[in-house]
Amino acid sequence: MNNVARYYIYGNTHISIWRGMVLVGKEIRAFAVLLGVFLTAYLTPFDSGAIQGAIMEGFFLLQYYAREHVITCLIPAFFIAGGIANFVSKGAVVKYFGPQAKKWLSYSVSATSGMFLAVCSCTILPLFSSIYKRGAGIGPAIAFLYSGPAINVLAVVLTARILGFQLGIARMIGAIVFAVVIGLLMALIFRKDARETNGEFEKRWEETQSPRTAAQNIVYFLLMVLILLTATMKEPGNPDGLLMGLYTVRWGVVAAQIGLLIFLVLRWFERQEQKDWLECTWGFAKQIFPLLFAGVFVAGFLMGRPGSEAGLIPGHIVETLVGGNSLRANLVASVVGAFMYFATLTEVPILQGLIGSGMGNGPALSLLLAGPALSLPNMLVIRSVIGTKKTAVFVLLVVIMATISGLIYGTLVP
Repeated sequence: MNNVARYYIYGNTHISIWRGMVLVGKEIRAFAVLLGVFLTAYLTPFDSGAIQGAIMEGFFLLQYYAREHVITCLIPAFFIAGGIANFVSKGAVVKYFGPQAKKWLSYSVSATSGMFLAVCSCTILPLFSSIYKRGAGIGPAIAFLYSGPAINVLAVVLTARILGFQLGIARMIGAIVFAVVIGLLMALIFRKDARETNGEFEKRWEETQSPRTAAQNIVYFLLMVLILLTATMKEPGNPDGLLMGLYTVRWGVVAAQIGLLIFLVLRWFERQEQKDWLECTWGFAKQIFPLLFAGVFVAGFLMGRPGSEAGLIPGHIVETLVGGNSLRANLVASVVGAFMYFATLTEVPILQGLIGSGMGNGPALSLLLAGPALSLPNMLVIRSVIGTKKTAVFVLLVVIMATISGLIYGTLVP
């Protein structure tokens, strides 16, 4: 038997063994899921009032999310993501977010982008997924992912007004620094993956000429962002101001904006482009919605709705653990914030209640820096986009940096 035949036989044998291991692994995972469901159904004391209350909290939070965020936040975000995936030039993504882009440019753009979008940790997901799959480097993409829900202008202003000017400024500065540092660390830790991904991307990349002008593309995306901002507008505090007037007619404005968007899409985009945009938008929705709803339900089951005591983990226990400015208090605040779901701006009234019950300034900042940018639903979706390893490192970096920042701030502002 010659060497070529020997290598052919050995190679096929190894491939067969590998395929067999993969199939066995899939069957083991399927069995584990079925076993978990069975044990949950068999052992859970569903007649317990605490369990029943926690289950209802999961459904209540899911209902709240469906009513308050799906139509006004997520659906516009999905359409924006579909537009990015189809119509944003790959060259532009590589230029501003790619592994070979100038770091000062890519990180400054990605770390401050959240100022222009009032989104939560879940609404940012389709936007992050689209720019990452479009060829963005892991560092700038993660910086964008963190900054989106962490430093929007509305959240920072509300924090400063309700929780104090110092905490508002600390939140803004901390979030921008976090976005840059975490992005740089992710790019450094996974630099080999970034090089390989970039190499493969450059091999596949064939830039096509857009049938529209740059100004037309800008108007298209700007109009969708305006729809998102108008639909998610919060009622202003001043009942006589210009913003209140806009708030009272916001749905009419949204309808006019949607009508203008449809007109421009029909006029500027070819039929195949329109079809590709809708198919890509639906693809993001299919990928993200199931994980998102499952995660929201689990978050409600464990923590309850904002202001509720009916979750499996009572709120007063959290308050007891985050008093003062110890390492434990800041770490607990960071971990709880990372796993708990916060809708846009809801972290501020939640923290107001916790601070009133004795929560320290340091843990308050830790929760502000870890909470809005992360949540259990958010982690599940991120994992489906970048994998388990990268997601775990990202979450760990956020928790560690939030804990350290809270300790420093709690010492400086006791």
